[in-house]
Amino acid sequence: MNIHCILKQYWGYESFRPLQEDIIQSILQGRDVLALLPTGGGKSVCFQVPAMAMEGLCLVISPLIALMKDQVENLRKKNITAYAIYSGMSRKEVINVLKVAGESNCKFLYVSPERLETNLFLEYLPSFNTSLIAVDEAHCISQWGYDFRPPYLRISELRKELPGVPVLALTASATPDVQEDICEKLVFKKHSVFRQSFERPNLSYSVFKVDSKINKIIDILQKVMGSGIVYCKSRRRTKDISDLLNMHGIVSGFYHAGLTPDERSAKQEAWINNQTRTMVCTNAFGMGIDKPDVRIVIHADAPDCVENYYQEAGRAGRDGKKAYAVLLYEAKEPEELQNLPQIRFPATDQIRLVYQSLMNYLQVPSGLGEGNYYDFDMNDFIRKFNHDTQLALYSLKALEQEQLLSFNEQVFLPSRIQFTTNKEILYEFENSHPDLEPVIKTLLRTYEGIFDQPVFIYERAIAFILRQDGEFVRSSLKQLQAFSIIRYTPQKDSPQIFFIQNRVRTEDLFINEENHKKRRQQLSDRIRSFVKYIDDKKTCRSTIIGIYFGDTTVKPCGICDTCLDHHNHDLSSEEFEKIHRKIIALIQPKPFQSRDLLNQLPGIKKEKAWRVVHFLQAENKIEVDKDGMIRLK
Repeated sequence: MNIHCILKQYWGYESFRPLQEDIIQSILQGRDVLALLPTGGGKSVCFQVPAMAMEGLCLVISPLIALMKDQVENLRKKNITAYAIYSGMSRKEVINVLKVAGESNCKFLYVSPERLETNLFLEYLPSFNTSLIAVDEAHCISQWGYDFRPPYLRISELRKELPGVPVLALTASATPDVQEDICEKLVFKKHSVFRQSFERPNLSYSVFKVDSKINKIIDILQKVMGSGIVYCKSRRRTKDISDLLNMHGIVSGFYHAGLTPDERSAKQEAWINNQTRTMVCTNAFGMGIDKPDVRIVIHADAPDCVENYYQEAGRAGRDGKKAYAVLLYEAKEPEELQNLPQIRFPATDQIRLVYQSLMNYLQVPSGLGEGNYYDFDMNDFIRKFNHDTQLALYSLKALEQEQLLSFNEQVFLPSRIQFTTNKEILYEFENSHPDLEPVIKTLLRTYEGIFDQPVFIYERAIAFILRQDGEFVRSSLKQLQAFSIIRYTPQKDSPQIFFIQNRVRTEDLFINEENHKKRRQQLSDRIRSFVKYIDDKKTCRSTIIGIYFGDTTVKPCGICDTCLDHHNHDLSSEEFEKIHRKIIALIQPKPFQSRDLLNQLPGIKKEKAWRVVHFLQAENKIEVDKDGMIRLK
């Protein structure tokens, strides 16, 4: 089947987006590929379609457990066999997945990078008939990027086990240096690089220095209708701002990594379905979420680099309609940002002190620990050892960089069930316990292989089928376990420390000072670039972002705050009044789509027309709804 038929049959699309087909054809020719596609640019299609056109299995390497689960679920809905292996799964569960992947018609196996060099994974690797390796979030392989993850360095070793298998590296944001580093670390030889323009012609960037952020956020959300996201730097702040927005009639929810999986899922679903208009969140929210009609993304706190800002702001306007990305900052923030490198990269003696405290907290003797997970309560650790929160967190990050351990703040393992009795005994049990029969029947009808191996189950889904609440389901499952009918392991959702190496004596702990200092300097450089973005009141915002990522083709957008301010000097009061009257005359009888309105203003530059539209909107004389319709207020 050719790639266009595959696209139509499984994804329902008649044609590919820009660059997708070029990327796919290059993969089918056996070339390695680096693809830079913006957030929401259709990266998954670039490996899923060619994998369906090739014999064998596509190995997808991703650090994002939630994204893995979502993609596996979506592929299965298309009747495509897919599995995932990630942190928190037991050895038995991993073996079951590896066996099935090697012995069945499995097309996609998603794995976290930590799994790649385990003896267990390497033992089963030859059975997969791997045809393609897809590396998602490929910027994580670069030590000098903004999100370096040491396990990604193991991918090059995987290539030795799979010679001749093409690699597709995918990322939404990488500077020229990081792009070069990705190709080097993944041992690209005969390869192609595809980069979509960083230009977002429908997205208006703005930066405002303010005294009261919450007042400005309320003002913006009252003027710009439609779905929105407000990014904050702390968990507590998400709730505080959400509460204030709700007090002003703006239906809002809050989201961060400290919420339970059920809470996160419910909040996310309410926002996607437009029951919640605005999500106030940390950067834990948004990855892998496909909501095209977001009209506004507000940063209530300045992020630390252009990469993060571009990705998060880019969640607005994926449907191609007019959208806004607004960054708010206070006078002290640029200086605070420039102090971050010293906080993010503590001195070696401080790291050693935290390491010693951690070993005491976990009670791990010297020479032991490798390959083990340990429950870890950061707040309890800080309280017992009287450490500064940021020092503790960034010392753990430094220990991760040295590949001594990994700290997973959010390890989620769904509930698991396996029937431990045979079908004859189960039949008798159902007859004698009719109150538990509906739960048993639902389990048997919903989950395959539940007699043969532990399977993941979701209490909320079972509750929905039975039209009961979650507590009823959990109570019934516990009863079934008490009767030895099932083995039930409730879901686990707690931070974990994983030991990559055995514990060493604190005095023998090695920190690569040269790399540590270089990473600190790289962060300083990224922060300096972002402070320049904040401070620059003359250069087009889109142009600044494009140049940062090496895209010199981006032209002035005409709709960001600096472009509008620049064009304001070229707009006389007579011109302004003339355009003003024409716009009002056009929209008085009926609302107009923004692009159609511009077409009705021949001889008037688009930038000048937009300047007048923005002014009228700010003055509450007109409104622009979530579909881009302009009407009188």
